[in-house]
Amino acid sequence: MGDPVDPYEGDELRQRARKVDPRYSDGPLVRVARARHQAEAEMLENLLLDQGIPSVAKRSGGFDVPDFMAAGPRDILVPASGAEAARETLGTDEPAPQSSDRGQAPWVRALAVALAVLLVVVLAAFVITAIV
Repeated sequence: MGDPVDPYEGDELRQRARKVDPRYSDGPLVRVARARHQAEAEMLENLLLDQGIPSVAKRSGGFDVPDFMAAGPRDILVPASGAEAARETLGTDEPAPQSSDRGQAPWVRALAVALAVLLVVVLAAFVITAIV
């Protein structure tokens, strides 16, 4: 009799899953790199998968617009247990911790407050003129 045939042999997802090293698949997702566009992100994902590290490419904040399609930066995320190996593979450094203000410049907050005050003044003027 012949060898048993695997009905899922040509399934790309199963082939990818077989390449993943279980040591690198535990923990929450952490960002290890940033790609400039989808093609670069897929290349980095395949480099990591060749080392047994599972990864996900996610659109970076502020660029999650469907009109961009393949354009726009992507964050490369891996499970926490594989983060160190992924950084070694890609040659990236540990990212700096994010501050609580999410990287906003002080003038951004001041501009938001000024626009809110202007909106309240315009609405108040509209209500007063509608009453009189």
